[in-house]
Amino acid sequence: MSHLSCPFLARHLTLAIPIIAAILFFFVMSCLLQTSFTDPGILPRATVCEAAALEKQIDNTGSSTYRPPPRTREVMINGQVVKLKYCFTCKMFRPPRTSHCSVCDNCVERFDHHCPWVGNCVGKRNYRFFYAFILSLSFLTAFIFACVVTHLTLRSQGSNFLSTLKETPASVLELVICFFSIWSILGLSGFHTYLVASNLTTNEDIKGSWSNKRGGEASVNPYSHKSVITNCCAVLCGPLPPSLIDRRGFVQSDTVLPSPVRSDEPACGAKPDASMEDTCQDFAISCTA
Repeated sequence: MSHLSCPFLARHLTLAIPIIAAILFFFVMSCLLQTSFTDPGILPRATVCEAAALEKQIDNTGSSTYRPPPRTREVMINGQVVKLKYCFTCKMFRPPRTSHCSVCDNCVERFDHHCPWVGNCVGKRNYRFFYAFILSLSFLTAFIFACVVTHLTLRSQGSNFLSTLKETPASVLELVICFFSIWSILGLSGFHTYLVASNLTTNEDIKGSWSNKRGGEASVNPYSHKSVITNCCAVLCGPLPPSLIDRRGFVQSDTVLPSPVRSDEPACGAKPDASMEDTCQDFAISCTA
């Protein structure tokens, strides 16, 4: 609230008004910072060894020519066929509900959307903070709007309303901003409340993954628990999954530099250790499964 409305309402009504406004403000800022600085669920890209093992496992024809892997695979989730798309940037098949963000250039688990207002993707690990942010922001905007209206109404008692508006231009500006912004914020909160209750993402709703928006036959959402309360608990509650980003690791190059090759060494110029061979074999087995 403006510097005029807050002291006025505290003197003429109750001291609880600025206290409530301060609590809402700090809660909104806390949720905003958590949404911005929390890893949304970025999946690490496949290493050169993992990508080579996957392509070798896919290309079982034995030909020496390069053939790009197929773009999709099919898996069964709760009796529903879900297609997994191959990401040519991250060199892996994306897990269910994962999408590659063109802005962040990363694959994000349970990708909802990229929010420019928070400067981060909204995904599996920070969606609950984003929902709390827009929901608390709608309460804060509505609270400020009601307080400014109350302030102008009380000041205009016994005097001309137009003169009151001229005396408090800051409150008038605040009233106009809240009036035009509250509808978009409430609409966004209502839309994401619908998504939470249905266990959907913005990406799935826009693409019509589980509806007939594309003109095809509607399919059942395999991630829905058929209960609003259960869906809300599944999306907003529960332990936060760990981050898969290795912040202390080294970035590996996608290209292998040529080096002198000896007859007793592999083509890369160095003998792979046992851990690297085990990693490649485990990755190939997991893809086959």
